[in-house]
Amino acid sequence: MKATLFADGGSRGNPGPAASGAVLYDEHGELVEEIGSFLGVATNNIAEWTALVEGLEAALARGVDDIAVRLDSELVVKQLSGEYRVKNAGLVPLHARAKTLLRKFARTDIRHVPRKANAAADAVVNQVLDAHR
Repeated sequence: MKATLFADGGSRGNPGPAASGAVLYDEHGELVEEIGSFLGVATNNIAEWTALVEGLEAALARGVDDIAVRLDSELVVKQLSGEYRVKNAGLVPLHARAKTLLRKFARTDIRHVPRKANAAADAVVNQVLDAHR
């Protein structure tokens, strides 16, 4: 099965109240699943990585084997590609988990997109944060 994953994370305060959001679409652009988690107090980067991991786990659980990943965090995209190193100790386990999950797909296509192209995942983040005010 082919799918597209949009993932985003946010922190109000950085660190502050944080949430992850991921939206999975099938190959026809139909919504398959929305995943959102409240993370407590965390940084924006922790939230971004958590969103990616949760989205990849959901995709695998649904039998996706060909995934396009779209992120508005250029940092995460460059860390995934190896262009940038992951230096923060708190991000290392999330990076490792994401890399492990990505290896389970037959095909991956990971790209940075403008923030406005990631509006659905951003909306999930804000819904979760607003529910935990």
